[in-house]
Amino acid sequence: MNFFSTIKLVFRTLLARKGRSFLTILGIVIGVAGVIIIIALGAGAQSLVLGQITKIGSNLLSVMPGKSNEKGPPSQIFGIVVTTLTREDAEALRDTGRVPHALGVVAWVRGTATVTWQNKNIDTNFSGTEYTYTQGVNVPIEKGRFYDQQEERGNANVVVLGSSVAEDLFSQSGVDPLGQIVKVKTASQKEPGGIPLRVIGVAAPRGTAAFQNQDDQIFMPLGIGQKQLLGINYVQAIGIKADSADNLEQTRSDIKAVLMERHHIKKEVDADFTVRNLADAVAVLSTITNALRLFLTSMAAIALIVGGIGILNIMMVTVAERTREIGLRKAVGASNAAVRNQFLLEAGTLTLLGGLVGIVMGVIVSYLISLLMHYLGYDWAFVISLTSVILAVGVSILTGVIFGLYPAFKAAKLNPIEALRYE
Repeated sequence: MNFFSTIKLVFRTLLARKGRSFLTILGIVIGVAGVIIIIALGAGAQSLVLGQITKIGSNLLSVMPGKSNEKGPPSQIFGIVVTTLTREDAEALRDTGRVPHALGVVAWVRGTATVTWQNKNIDTNFSGTEYTYTQGVNVPIEKGRFYDQQEERGNANVVVLGSSVAEDLFSQSGVDPLGQIVKVKTASQKEPGGIPLRVIGVAAPRGTAAFQNQDDQIFMPLGIGQKQLLGINYVQAIGIKADSADNLEQTRSDIKAVLMERHHIKKEVDADFTVRNLADAVAVLSTITNALRLFLTSMAAIALIVGGIGILNIMMVTVAERTREIGLRKAVGASNAAVRNQFLLEAGTLTLLGGLVGIVMGVIVSYLISLLMHYLGYDWAFVISLTSVILAVGVSILTGVIFGLYPAFKAAKLNPIEALRYE
């Protein structure tokens, strides 16, 4: 029997058992689609992470209180309050003689507060920060201006609103936010009514960056946020913008030297602060996403193995059901190789069809996920790599061949006389 005749026989046999063939193919479809989707999700997540971090500014270094492993998260992530950084530390880092490649240095504190205007109240995030904030982080102003050095140093009662905060407070009334007095109050603040602040600026819409809605926040002088809202005398972080990416490591070393001297620390291992750059954050988050993607890919691979076992079971049942047919074919001259090849082709065809359908399903689902993420406002890349397609189809076919070998050889070795007697 030639190859094309064998193919016709294979399809005729599979079509005669539509339900069984469909269930067998379904396991392969789920496994292959899972591999495609997971690899696409991994690529999309990594693009999201990279885009979210780089949106906050380029060539940035951040100094956080507390010592942490270079590859681990800072202690603040776990809710540990560390008070080792001060505003004076930020002033020392502005010394161009000691940190020559620093273009901008800014200290800040952050928290949540309720903003009130007339009878409207909204909950939002606030940043108590220095006037140099815009030197490192891109904050385009749509109306008015950011506060200047004199206002910030004098703890003037001024505020810059994020675009969504301004819209929520003033859009229905039609009142221009500039010059209006809003009151800001934290949950722990004892002063009734909150601190009155005059609106001097409204930021342009910026969307989401660093996994935070940049439009749902307000900016005020550091002393207001630090002492009047939070009641603290330390800062939560210091940001430094280097003049170029090539000088990031040198700037990091300069920062460590200045702060260790100021904090009277002799050995770096005893440092009470951590200096990080964007590359560190990207590396840590990429490691997490890669580990998650590997884990989920393993789960998809298990689905492929389960599909392969399904093929093994189906082919074993098929051999048992068609024992008399196999004996008749061998009695009229079919060789062992012809019988073996027929059953291998049946297994391979099932997995190939499952692989092709799985690719289509995987691409469609991945595209729908990317559309959903874009709708939610995230920069999610739709990536289907040729490697993932080849890997998924290759593994599916290999699975069919491997799990189809035993039934195929078992069918080929049947004695024609005993097979014809089989009931």
